[in-house]
Amino acid sequence: MHDDKENYKAIHEACLRYLVRREHSRHELLQKVSAKGFVKQEIAQVIDELMEQGLQSDARFAESYARSRVHKGFGPLHIQAELQQRGVSNCPFDMAVEDITGSWEELLEQVYSKKYGNKPIVDRREKLKRSRFLQQRGFPTELVRRLFK
Repeated sequence: MHDDKENYKAIHEACLRYLVRREHSRHELLQKVSAKGFVKQEIAQVIDELMEQGLQSDARFAESYARSRVHKGFGPLHIQAELQQRGVSNCPFDMAVEDITGSWEELLEQVYSKKYGNKPIVDRREKLKRSRFLQQRGFPTELVRRLFK
């Protein structure tokens, strides 16, 4: 019994150390703390308690993560894929872009003008190259098409 309490305390402290630095998804916490040699089932129980106490939240993590990626000029598809890699899906993050730039269209325009300025598109190849760049940044094809019209 004494060992269980010690384990619980160590897991709890490890989780809190990570959460103090930045928001973490449940999946990230589970991975990081299990890498320290703790049993995943015990870690999951501690994380459940932290969630109930409001100390860990996947929605808060998604919002925070999306904000940082929007600041770096990434589009919704890229951000969604990264969130899924971190074990978070179905958490809305559009508020991040609305607070920062107003809309995905405005962010797309900012990213485009930062990269290309006022340089004119000389030919079809150049247009495709620019379009590919924006799509790799995670902007939907339809938004990119609208930009070039």
